[in-house]
Amino acid sequence: MKPVRAINLGLAFVLELAALAALAYWGYCTGDSTFTSLLLGIGAPLLAAIAWGLFAAPKSVYKNRFLAIATKALVFGAAFFALASQDQLWLAVIFGVLVIANLLLLAYTKPASSPTID
Repeated sequence: MKPVRAINLGLAFVLELAALAALAYWGYCTGDSTFTSLLLGIGAPLLAAIAWGLFAAPKSVYKNRFLAIATKALVFGAAFFALASQDQLWLAVIFGVLVIANLLLLAYTKPASSPTID
């Protein structure tokens, strides 16, 4: 594996964790009571993690390119808007730029598929 791709895969993992943290932050700050704050703070990232594991993870249960792209767009987009809605606009912009750059670099550095021997 080339060093640029390895570093970019590490950044992708950090961005996925940051998305979950942003959703937890939004959920906790949005709740009106302690109960709803905890419910949203735990529930929002939990739902995102379940969707990611089912559709977007490398070893996902459902191998569908469209579902993987849709799930990534939904989770990263929700994290962006979660930060923006909590008056963390600069953090949201930095997060969004890093996500876009990361996804583009991952697509650009994707290894060519190895030929199969029939």
